[in-house]
Amino acid sequence: MKGAARYKAPDAPMISVIIPTKNRANDLARTIETLLIQTVKPMELILVDQSSESSFSRPISIPIIYIHDPLLSGASAARNVAMDRARGDIWLFLDDDVLLEPDFIAEILKAYNPNVTGVSGIITNYSAPPLKQRLWERIFQVGPFHDDRQVVYRSADQLRKKDPIRVRQFGGGLMSFRASAIRDYRFDANLTGASPGEDIDFCAGLPKETILLITPGARLIHMRSPESRDSTHWVTVDAQVASYMRERHWKAGLWNNLCYGWLNVGYAMAVAFSSLKKRSAAPWKAWREGIHRGKQIARGLN
Repeated sequence: MKGAARYKAPDAPMISVIIPTKNRANDLARTIETLLIQTVKPMELILVDQSSESSFSRPISIPIIYIHDPLLSGASAARNVAMDRARGDIWLFLDDDVLLEPDFIAEILKAYNPNVTGVSGIITNYSAPPLKQRLWERIFQVGPFHDDRQVVYRSADQLRKKDPIRVRQFGGGLMSFRASAIRDYRFDANLTGASPGEDIDFCAGLPKETILLITPGARLIHMRSPESRDSTHWVTVDAQVASYMRERHWKAGLWNNLCYGWLNVGYAMAVAFSSLKKRSAAPWKAWREGIHRGKQIARGLN
């Protein structure tokens, strides 16, 4: 593409920004506006639109590859389509409802060194959940099921000037990787719709020696648009992701199985309390549905 080189800073890697979108034209426009004012511009934006009608049409000041395909089955499939077209040295995956600070890309690039495979930014508007939820997570989400991203996000204000933090997994809406390290990898297309767990699964599939960092200087707001968001009961989604990840990555070994069993003790306690409070068996059904759905997706039977 002629002119792409003008977006490359001297000796800096070129960045391809990948955004899957569906039925969020207004949110997407705001996200792109924050992309256009970056102190370091991407070489290209690859926009994969699954909306029934086109969500974006106006010209912008960076090269864009626009793919409109309403038949795509979800965020994972959309990201895969974009990866087939990306030409940059770094691939930055963003959600379509985020607002980047102007130096987001510059800070992402700053965190890369030859040993680093991936760098994520930090979400600044995630407040700490109630104490009982934090205690539940601390007690029951252990071993491979511990989510080390959330602790970082919840401390965004205190971490602004801190060095990058090593983590095991990224959030799909603000993660980047060296293209050379992930060129042969793809997201699991069996995950459809919002594709919960696609980011954790992708990171877990990378080699064990992979170094992933969250850099607190690369900051954004996640608007969490209600459009096209799954309204499924929280325990269904959580149990689905846990069950899916166990089937895909953490089924072998005594420790992994003990951790998964302990997590389900936690779910059982949570849904028992919720069922008594609501005088309904719906939370129990939601939990069981999530476990079943996760297994089915991992086995390609959905």
